[in-house]
Amino acid sequence: MQIDLNQLQHDFTRRQFFRSSATGIGAAALGSLLNPDLFASETPSVSSSHFPGKAKRVIYLFMHGGPSQMELFDYKPRLKQLNSEPLPDSVRGDQRLTGMTSGQKSFPIAAPNQFRFQQHGESGTWVSDALPHFAKVIDDVCVIKSMHTEAINHDPAVTLMQTGHQQPGRPSFGAWSSYGLGSENQNLPSFVVLISDGSASRPADPLYARLWGTGFLPSSHQGVNFRKNGDPVLYLSNPPGINDASRRGMLDGLAQLNQRQFDDYRDPEIQTRIAQYEMAYRMQTSVPDLTDFSSETEQTFDLYGDASRKPGTYAANCLLARRMAERGVRFIQLYHRGWDQHYNLPSDLRLQCGDIDQPTAALLTDLKQRGLLDDTLIVWGGEFGRTIYSQGTLTSTDYGRDHHGRCFTMWLAGGGIKPGISYGATDDFCYNVAENPVHVHDLNATLLHCMGLNHERLIFKHQGRDYRLTDVHGTVIDKILA
Repeated sequence: MQIDLNQLQHDFTRRQFFRSSATGIGAAALGSLLNPDLFASETPSVSSSHFPGKAKRVIYLFMHGGPSQMELFDYKPRLKQLNSEPLPDSVRGDQRLTGMTSGQKSFPIAAPNQFRFQQHGESGTWVSDALPHFAKVIDDVCVIKSMHTEAINHDPAVTLMQTGHQQPGRPSFGAWSSYGLGSENQNLPSFVVLISDGSASRPADPLYARLWGTGFLPSSHQGVNFRKNGDPVLYLSNPPGINDASRRGMLDGLAQLNQRQFDDYRDPEIQTRIAQYEMAYRMQTSVPDLTDFSSETEQTFDLYGDASRKPGTYAANCLLARRMAERGVRFIQLYHRGWDQHYNLPSDLRLQCGDIDQPTAALLTDLKQRGLLDDTLIVWGGEFGRTIYSQGTLTSTDYGRDHHGRCFTMWLAGGGIKPGISYGATDDFCYNVAENPVHVHDLNATLLHCMGLNHERLIFKHQGRDYRLTDVHGTVIDKILA
């Protein structure tokens, strides 16, 4: 039999070869999702970690807007004597300022005189009186006072913190963790997003869905945003007249149509679509059970505070995060809005702290009591800090602060983090990092390390280039690891 090489080349192009190769891998992945018993192992985790990680999951408490470090954690007693004096030009240097304060004629120091600091716990960590409940669990926490970022406005700063790049289009941290480690619970998403509004009366900066998006990663790693009203996930409940059997039949028929389309086009996103429909079907049972707090005790509600009984509050979301951690959700992202305090800072900051103080302390306590803190990594912080100088008029009772990326504070607790320590330091004006700087990429590299992922090896090739969460940067901060 004579083989027509030209015809063979025509029938089987290079692109078709790679498509058909991907088909086998995709079919295997789809089969493992739809029928896990076919690929059963001794552990439920779909782990591809680079080494044993101490954190099985992450709860990321993101204070959207940028909380002020001077009023909460970075105690500078000398500032009391410098109140209202101009910030020395030598300290400010050539820093790029936002449009809110670049035109100010003066930059008066606004000392946080309305907030009192004390040392707490065996660690003797300084904590403001705005966080009395959190101060009681400070020995479980590592406070990083030397965070810094280049971004000076909200959207690029949040995007950098969450995706490793200031410009949109990259995968989010949660998507990277799902891609790298998979899920421990096949009936819930591996990445969930919860949003709460703060008590401070101010316009909330926008939160775009791309912050929990997948960028160029497969869309199956997309974060699922749980709503506070109605069904937690849109269209999860069956509409009137549709029962479980009808829904099952519809999904089976839709899967057949999608499979035919995949056979024609070999687009892996079609298989992702099939898998997402199946996940939604299983979530019809798992999500109502997850969000039903009726089994929680009165002691638990007392621990988290009265607001934990109201869906959508920060307190309720903290309790929900604990329930997700128990069920093996890999990455739980909480956004709490309202921290952009350009004015009325003393009053608004206390309102925001009133929202988060007791529930945050409760979350750490609850996880610890249940034996979950050791393998749950807690992250708290915003996209940047605030300036030591006042934005606008400084009075004895009121002031505001502009965005400040040169130094700010975040804290970590749980899986893989050394408890009861402070790391890094700022100068006397809380304006520049003076010791042990930690860039956003360093933070992300360290968090991935706690999860058993080498940030230099967690790579996805896109358009001919290797991408990673930390881009070409990042150093693991060994001194804060347990």
